[in-house]
Amino acid sequence: MQTKNYIAVNEFCTSHDIEYSFIHSLQETGLIEIATIEETAFIDADQLQQVEKFIHFYYDLDINLEGIETINHMLHRINAMQDEIISLRNRLRLYELND
Repeated sequence: MQTKNYIAVNEFCTSHDIEYSFIHSLQETGLIEIATIEETAFIDADQLQQVEKFIHFYYDLDINLEGIETINHMLHRINAMQDEIISLRNRLRLYELND
């Protein structure tokens, strides 16, 4: 059984010099999930790259939460379309090899 790695939200905010309310807002909008263990909030380590990207959008590029949600949605759609293109190309190759 594999256990998940969690980072305490308070420590994460301190190390990245950001406000806890920003992380809470990300959770409220559904962009990230926060686990609460013994009254302490934690971020799954698998989400760190995503959270750091959101921090960059918000603090460095001055994009509001609605903009971050839109960008995140569009990036998911682009990735899905890229996966579909790869799948279609692979199917096309099968037909080309059979000719």
